[in-house]
Amino acid sequence: MRVGTAQLPLHYGKAPAWLFSRMKRLAAEIASIIVAEHGGEDFLGRLSDPSWFQAFGCVLGFDWHSSGLTTTVCGALKEGLRDRSRELGIFVCGGKGAASRRTPHEIESVGDARLVSTDPALLIYASRMSAKVDSAALQDGYQLYHHCFIFTGGGRWAVIQQGMNTETRWARRYHWRGDAAKDFVREPHSAVCCDHTSEVLNMIARESEGCRRASAALAAEEPVRVVADFEKAQRLRMPARHSVSLQDIQSKNLRKILEKTYERRPVGFEELLGIEGVGPKTIRALALISELLYGAPVSLRDPVRFSFAHGGKDGHPYPVNRQEYDRSIHILGEAVNQAKIGRTEKLQAIRRLKDF
Repeated sequence: MRVGTAQLPLHYGKAPAWLFSRMKRLAAEIASIIVAEHGGEDFLGRLSDPSWFQAFGCVLGFDWHSSGLTTTVCGALKEGLRDRSRELGIFVCGGKGAASRRTPHEIESVGDARLVSTDPALLIYASRMSAKVDSAALQDGYQLYHHCFIFTGGGRWAVIQQGMNTETRWARRYHWRGDAAKDFVREPHSAVCCDHTSEVLNMIARESEGCRRASAALAAEEPVRVVADFEKAQRLRMPARHSVSLQDIQSKNLRKILEKTYERRPVGFEELLGIEGVGPKTIRALALISELLYGAPVSLRDPVRFSFAHGGKDGHPYPVNRQEYDRSIHILGEAVNQAKIGRTEKLQAIRRLKDF
């Protein structure tokens, strides 16, 4: 599993129609060349790299540092590949807001058409768990509002999702690559890029292993006992370093969700996280009780570590040159079409550009 995070200033608005129509065409041509040259899995690897994705958005002409780059580039890629998905074996599902909630249905549709060799239920689980991890297991102050799930006909997948913090006016983007993903809840981040850190509740950190085990064990115990321990925790003076707040967790609500977890008896933290209704408040409460009863502290470490081909939408670093943009689309499109009939001279010429 490979995950990255990029942090961007929160911008509002949308791409003008004249730009978005070009973005989706150019995105489709670039994706087609990468898949033809290196395969679909290589393309997923590039999308999972936050730096490459940012450069991709810059080449498409969007604002180089805007949060809107994430949603617009994913939307352009989805629209651009709509008629090429069968041919390329690359499928893009989800999107912003209501579109993100249609992701499971869209994955099922691809499965119903027998275009993927993997059980669609596994892909739906990966989509759901990646969102659960970045919203409940990793609580960094960003509310997810965009979820894009990309996968190949062979069942490989990647996720690009983004959260926002309206108070600080920053957005944070999360990248996932599902190759050989064996564990959703232990140190999934390995390519994290952003300039700003924050106080977090990090249940996916290596040092939170004990807290994960204790939380899962508590979720399988009698709710009455766990709630009593939680109320005991409320009467304690917690260390000043704790970023976890007890104020918005109500005992009656905690008991209600614990009755559901008690029925399911989760074996581990991933299974606990996957239970419907288990969200940030439940995870926070169990983390605190785990520290109180078992001395199993939760990590507060933020998993953060520390290009302009056609211009930008808002005129930075210079206005988009529409004529040159259309020329790029034409050149790449012609190269792809020629390669389909065995004439690869143009693709080879494009490949040689990297030598300069």
